[in-house]
Amino acid sequence: MKPLAYRMRPRTIDEVAGQEHLTGEGRIIRRMTEAKKLSSMILYGPPGTGKTSIASAIAGTTQYAFRMLNAVTSNKKDMEIIAAEAKMSGTVILLLDEVLV
Repeated sequence: MKPLAYRMRPRTIDEVAGQEHLTGEGRIIRRMTEAKKLSSMILYGPPGTGKTSIASAIAGTTQYAFRMLNAVTSNKKDMEIIAAEAKMSGTVILLLDEVLV
């Protein structure tokens, strides 16, 4: 069984609590997901602020495949597999976590 945080994660933009400046009616992320016209974005902030939850909710709202990679532990082959999937389907959302700046 998945941890509680994963089970409670919002599945759609409508279920996201907080971050209204991004996900509220008429706001940028809501407009992009409703139009299914996504672009690359950087979600930055300390742990627990909802970055992964928002990315997962975007995928749930658009019905796009959601893939996660960790920049510290994943390798080039992992990225190539997801890139190939994205080229074939055109509907993959990739969350690249733990990018160090």
